[in-house]
Amino acid sequence: MSPDKITSAFLIIISVVGSFAAFTAVQRFFAPREEERSPIGDISDMEGKEISVFSKLENSKNMWDKLDLFFARTLGLEKKLEETYMLLGRPPNTDPLKMLHLKMILAAALPAVFYVMSGSFFVLVFAPLGFVLPDAGIYAGRIRRRQEDIIHNFPTFVDLGALMIESGLDYMTAFDRIVKIAPVKTGLELEIERTINEVQLGYSRRDALRRLSMRTGLQEVRSFVGLIVQSDELGTSLVELLRNYSADMRFRRLNKAEKLAAQASTKMLIPLFIFIFPTVFILMLSPMVSDLIRGGMPF
Repeated sequence: MSPDKITSAFLIIISVVGSFAAFTAVQRFFAPREEERSPIGDISDMEGKEISVFSKLENSKNMWDKLDLFFARTLGLEKKLEETYMLLGRPPNTDPLKMLHLKMILAAALPAVFYVMSGSFFVLVFAPLGFVLPDAGIYAGRIRRRQEDIIHNFPTFVDLGALMIESGLDYMTAFDRIVKIAPVKTGLELEIERTINEVQLGYSRRDALRRLSMRTGLQEVRSFVGLIVQSDELGTSLVELLRNYSADMRFRRLNKAEKLAAQASTKMLIPLFIFIFPTVFILMLSPMVSDLIRGGMPF
């Protein structure tokens, strides 16, 4: 093998290792720090009781399982994949391991495509993009659509809950009744139903509600859970709290709609300047330019 080929192969290896090292460093730098757990336990302790998909691979003798575990822990993706899978609603057609496989496939496919297009081996530095694209594209969109589906009927759910609690029902019984009478179970009803099932399986109401807030990842649901926990601890009226909270959510939604409507005129300027104005100018000036090219202006 010639020295040039050896040097080229060495540079390729350095570029690949360096790109993955840089990706790992950035991933760990921007990752949130793990907070110290309180002695009375918190929601992270409860989540830890569930067996992780990657922890099941620790005692596996399969080479591919060991490779998956190595990539997940080396790149710091183990906890991130578990959280993303939880925010996706734990769909049955995927799991954190399949999500890791998709990242690995894209990390190998992107440099291959770039190499075919450019013919240079240095495109291997784009391999870390394969680990970022699913989070920024596929999973982010699915999580956003699921959260929008959950929050869409949330004020109505809070109003119905306040009405049933005022009629004498316990809040868990009221939530169960709302889920059962719902004509179509949206993401919100499915999550509430799962919370009720967790209470029936032995979780405390407080823990089950906090797990609900973690699964949705919505600030509105976290505030809702905080109101219920506060009412349980202080013995205050939950009905008034829920009604005020529902009115506040509707008010904020109205303000958001007004803000988006106010931004619409500004956003329309971009396609207006790019597509409309040039077309108008061309239609207005093309006859004048044509006469100028043919022999001068007609006046």
